Amino acid sequence: MKKEHIKGTLFALALAIPAYFLGKMYPIMGGPVFGILLGILVAMFPRPESFNPGIAFTGKKVLQYSIILLGFEMNLFHVLNVGSQSLYVMIFTLLAAFGIAWGVGRLLKLPEDTTTLIGAGTAICGGSAIAAVAPVIGAKDKDIVFSISTIFLFNVLAVFIFPPLGHYMNMSDFGFGMWAGTAINDTSSVVAAGYSYSQEAGAYATIVKLTRALMIVPICLAFAVITAKKKKAEGGDFNLKSIFPFFILWFVVASVVNTTGVLPAELSKGLGAFGKFCIIWAMAAIGLNTNLAALLKNGLRPIFLGLCCWFGVAVVSLVVQHFLGIF
Repeated sequence: MKKEHIKGTLFALALAIPAYFLGKMYPIMGGPVFGILLGILVAMFPRPESFNPGIAFTGKKVLQYSIILLGFEMNLFHVLNVGSQSLYVMIFTLLAAFGIAWGVGRLLKLPEDTTTLIGAGTAICGGSAIAAVAPVIGAKDKDIVFSISTIFLFNVLAVFIFPPLGHYMNMSDFGFGMWAGTAINDTSSVVAAGYSYSQEAGAYATIVKLTRALMIVPICLAFAVITAKKKKAEGGDFNLKSIFPFFILWFVVASVVNTTGVLPAELSKGLGAFGKFCIIWAMAAIGLNTNLAALLKNGLRPIFLGLCCWFGVAVVSLVVQHFLGIF
């Protein structure tokens, strides 16, 4: 970090700290949403120009570091254990999320980056997926804000809607855990909905959700190739190395380190927790770079896109489970 970045990073940090505690008090909303909201509110007031380089650094680099740190929460043995049962459901829900995002996004004439991020957030793991994909495709701050806000709305709705629907459909604990783990976006909402249904459903939903988070790796690599080819088609050089998401490789390394048990469990847990805080820190910086008036111009279109993706993923998860005999 350069000297010119210090003021802006500390400024964003000053917002991230209260956002973190607000997220603890209201876990359904979560710290990243509070970080964005506080950033947007503070952005309405004048600030010194000297803050801007550090704010930009935090919104980009700290965001990437946060994904690496999240790898210390991943246990690949758990992934392999659950993967054989949930892999088919995950593949079909991924295809549904991105397919619906692409089709409906084109109909609504939304920016391509916004549709990609909403698709990624719905398909994989909410804010963490958006944080991982955004730097790979070069998304603007406003696209990230649209996507995070949309995903947040359906996270909240899922906590209240999924458990009653599960009971209405007389789902088993295993079936509901699979449904919640593959069709609800954010981990906190998965945990809340799963444990609202039963202890067994909550435990299984959490493992499925963490397994689903590993899909960040192939998705980011795929978007890196697509973005590089797109730049070449537009007249630029095909330079995959310049946009290759090396932070994703470090995420994999962190996952391997955690799986081997080389680090004490408490240290790995602490690194993962700090990674989640870094996401809040980066979201505060992104909020500081957001123009509220410009944000409101897009109206309800991103929300409608999020609704279509969310509904599609929830239905596809149930249909695939039915054919596999899990339901």
